Amino acid sequence: MSTATTTPAQQTAQPGGAATRTVVVSGIQPSGELHLGNYFGAIRQHLELHRQYESYFFIVNYHALTTIHDREALQRYTFEAAVTYLALGFDPEKAALFVQSDVPEVTELAWIFYNLVPVSMLEKGVAYKDKVAQGLPANAGLFNYPVLQAADILIYGGTLVPVGADQKQNIEICRDIAQRFNRTFCPPDRPLFPIPEPLIREEVAVVPGIDGRKMSKSYGNTIGIFDEGKTLRKKVMSIVTDSTPLEAPKDPERCNVFALIKLFADAETRHRIAEAYRQGGYGYGDAKKELIQLIDAHFAEARERRRELLKHPDYVMDVLREGGRKGRQRAQEIMEQVRDRVGLHYATYRPETS
Repeated sequence: MSTATTTPAQQTAQPGGAATRTVVVSGIQPSGELHLGNYFGAIRQHLELHRQYESYFFIVNYHALTTIHDREALQRYTFEAAVTYLALGFDPEKAALFVQSDVPEVTELAWIFYNLVPVSMLEKGVAYKDKVAQGLPANAGLFNYPVLQAADILIYGGTLVPVGADQKQNIEICRDIAQRFNRTFCPPDRPLFPIPEPLIREEVAVVPGIDGRKMSKSYGNTIGIFDEGKTLRKKVMSIVTDSTPLEAPKDPERCNVFALIKLFADAETRHRIAEAYRQGGYGYGDAKKELIQLIDAHFAEARERRRELLKHPDYVMDVLREGGRKGRQRAQEIMEQVRDRVGLHYATYRPETS
């Protein structure tokens, strides 16, 4: 946790003004095959945190609708995301793992938040502008993405949100929304929503793809978490490098291959490979072969667990259903208070009589 820009608060304001333990909330979007950028940027951190704190991790299929309009693809990616978490070691006995749409209250809360958020705030969204610049359709879902994300976080009383550096602004919007709601609908001494903190690990803020840009499904430059054999070799061997000849010394810190090696290798291996770069006689092809070995070794056990999970899809669905039950129970508790505070519980109203 010391590598993060923010550490968990021990006591955080919660519904009714009480203090409680840290609640970790985060999600993963099932918009395609999960890759090394997803793993180092989010999933690995989720796996560490879910054993330490009360946690809610979910597969954000509502968010995926901003880009996916294919029924079967969305179903497949949602299932594969769940399998990936379980194969990598997520323990459903320790924390809730579920699908966003199994908690429909989140969209109800998002609608309430929409009525508090100035359009000008969303127009400044860097993530929205970046995605449109990449060619994604500028639909209303993409524009309003941060508001639904805020509902995702606050409906479970989230206090700590592990995210990539590119999501920092969205967490700032979430914090603003929580404060606006508390000011508008809550007594000063009884805020409903905590003000969540982002947890960002700067050393893996950007994982390079095979073309040197940030690894992203949008760029088509990814290496899948469970790629192996010829598929893995083809992708790794196509990683872009410069034209420095084999015999010449090279700077490992300027190489996309070494940037990935650093994510997998222990300190001794990193040092050995870095020295080989600097001494010369060590080619990029040599580095790529070592990277393949490191990836294979790192995910070997998870690949076997994944193969077993694929044989037992009912177990995966049971995990998601139980996680959804836990998530919805928490969400319903929060929404009862939200509805009461904003005035949606109209049946309790009685006119004054003289």
